[in-house]
Amino acid sequence: MRDAVIVGAVRTPVGRRKGALKETHPVDLAATVLTALAERTGIDPGLVEDVQFGCVSQVGEQSWNVGRNAVLAAGWPEHVPGTTVDRQCGSSQQALHNAAAAVIAGFHDVVVAGGVEVMSRVPMGSSVSDGVGAPYGEEVRRRYDGRLGFQTEAPIPFSQGVGAELIARKWGLDRAALDEYALTSHHKAAAAQDAGRFDAEITPVKDFTADEGIRRDTTREVLAGLKPAFDPEGVVTAGSASQISDGAAALLVTTSETAARLGLTPWARVHTAVVVGSDPVEMLTGPIPATEKALTRAGLSVSDIGAFEVNEAFAPVPLAWLAETGAAAERLNPLGGAIALGHPLGATGARLATTLLHHMRAEGIGYGMQTMCEGGGMANATVFELITPV
Repeated sequence: MRDAVIVGAVRTPVGRRKGALKETHPVDLAATVLTALAERTGIDPGLVEDVQFGCVSQVGEQSWNVGRNAVLAAGWPEHVPGTTVDRQCGSSQQALHNAAAAVIAGFHDVVVAGGVEVMSRVPMGSSVSDGVGAPYGEEVRRRYDGRLGFQTEAPIPFSQGVGAELIARKWGLDRAALDEYALTSHHKAAAAQDAGRFDAEITPVKDFTADEGIRRDTTREVLAGLKPAFDPEGVVTAGSASQISDGAAALLVTTSETAARLGLTPWARVHTAVVVGSDPVEMLTGPIPATEKALTRAGLSVSDIGAFEVNEAFAPVPLAWLAETGAAAERLNPLGGAIALGHPLGATGARLATTLLHHMRAEGIGYGMQTMCEGGGMANATVFELITPV
């Protein structure tokens, strides 16, 4: 029976908006992780049968199929195809699901899954229409208008920031709880960086070698002084939201049989992969039902999972997830999350997988799970099963 195994995973350092990666073209950044993946695994790029790359803002420098252009920029053979996936913030996690499904089905034997987003050069929302109209259509607007419960300057009722405020209200999360969570994210990430926990997963981009979004000097007082970002009376601030960032990541997916034939060492098996739809106004609650669906399908309980990566789009997301799942808090985002490390949209799913897989190998964790909320009210969840510790 065919399976899907990961035999390599690599990412760039995550750059702050207008930071170290601001001059790097998205195609070139994507090519950087493809090159590093081939070098680290020893795979002949000519054996790769498809490249699935996530990207959210597919316009400007990220248009015209960034996945295919990354293959060409990396100097891989022209016969290697590439495509670009959009499932909003979960785009590269969906790319990984696509790759796993392809090798399990026998359509391909070797696939690369990854993602890229350079938000310094292609700002979030660039792919939305030019202001003439929203992309939702009148029927969707009619169905969901009037659900917010407070006024917003946004021209449409679908805003992730507004969704974060709705979640905070629904789960009774106050400003102090969100600020404390954000502070902890920075502390975890700083400790992990100082201990060299990210070194093995990062490939340098020229002389840029370390994530630059971590705010080591932030304090409760600093976070408490920030103004609400979405509702004047709200609790979500820039400090309790993910950072706008630049980055790329890629994973090599194959089968156990093919890995043995090529002399590759499987790290982990893609045990279970699911996706769900959720309320498009709250928008960010999808990780809760996605986790339940993945665990049920996997035949596992929440206590069987040794590490969770739940994307920190906004602090209410993982906090509500914790409240609903009953997961152990110490197993959640053990190396920090997007509040500290950043959220380069289309790359984040692959970045989470890369960080989780390296952590699982280093700590000998049998099962790990990642899940993330996505624009429009969706969420992917992936369960990995460890095969080979470091």
